[in-house]
Amino acid sequence: MKLPAHDSAAREPEDRGLRVQLPHLVVGSPLRQVGRRVLLALLVLVATVAIVYVDREGYHDNADGRVDFLDSVYYSTVTLSTTGYGDIVPHSDSARLTNILLVTPLRVLFLIILVGTTLEVLTERTREQYRLNRWRSALRDHTVVVGFGTKGRSAVQTLRATGLPKDRVVVVDPNPKVIEAANSEGFVGVVGDATRSDVLLRAEAQRARQFVIATQRDDTAVLVTLTARQLNKGANIVAAVREEENAPLLRQSGADAVITSASAAGRLLGMSVQSPSAGAVIEDLIQQGTGLDLVERTVVKAEVGRSVRETDDLVVSVLRGHRLLGYDDPEASPLQATDRLITIVRARPPE
Repeated sequence: MKLPAHDSAAREPEDRGLRVQLPHLVVGSPLRQVGRRVLLALLVLVATVAIVYVDREGYHDNADGRVDFLDSVYYSTVTLSTTGYGDIVPHSDSARLTNILLVTPLRVLFLIILVGTTLEVLTERTREQYRLNRWRSALRDHTVVVGFGTKGRSAVQTLRATGLPKDRVVVVDPNPKVIEAANSEGFVGVVGDATRSDVLLRAEAQRARQFVIATQRDDTAVLVTLTARQLNKGANIVAAVREEENAPLLRQSGADAVITSASAAGRLLGMSVQSPSAGAVIEDLIQQGTGLDLVERTVVKAEVGRSVRETDDLVVSVLRGHRLLGYDDPEASPLQATDRLITIVRARPPE
């Protein structure tokens, strides 16, 4: 497989869009908030125009001495904006009293609306920066999912079914719309190319426990695996490839497990042709949270020294060190305290 060259100069525009997106707080649409403030400001202006126009006889225009409706709008506008040219002034006692008791409070309210909008923008930015800093400082032993297509989503669903919290999942994808979709589901997202170390560093890859690499292209999966392994030597990396011939290259790049999506789907199709029921059972086993689940667990104290068949669960394999022993392998029994068992159990009901 030939890997494409990655030209750093060609990626400069992408760096400008590189960002971490936390799940949005439910505070309403920004456009709706701005629209509400604009409407309130217009209502204040209309109220001021009405007050001035009703008492227009108490105002003097230096141009012609009279104040009509247009003059009322003009006076209200320059008054609320604190411009105050002085060409139209209140000269009667009632007009001056109205300015003191009504127009001045409306002017203050108008300024509060304008200043409040600016403060809200600044506060929102500060709050988002605080949330981001807090997220970075608290994030440990999380799962980085590279690619949030069909494979990535399915992997996340399975991890969630096993009890992984949403705040322990970070999705990395170059498509901003995909990251927005991940945000809408409650996951933190990083927009960018995961073959670049600075992108994975934004996902705190150096402190991650595991990586799920579900990219659309096999060459991209290789480069992401190399980058992830360089940043994190001890993380568990699981990668998916389309072509089986590329699986050894993924393992050489540092992947602990490689899933060949095309051949795996083909094998399941072939099994389902021969026995639809067997295919349904396999589908059930790999779908966590329903029917039967495949679960890896430690050997409990009461099982140490016993044979595989004497355990309460249906044991499929025994993981001893780096060796995977079948349930019928003579070396699998007796069980040791450091063994891990791959078992089939009933799925836990959702909490």
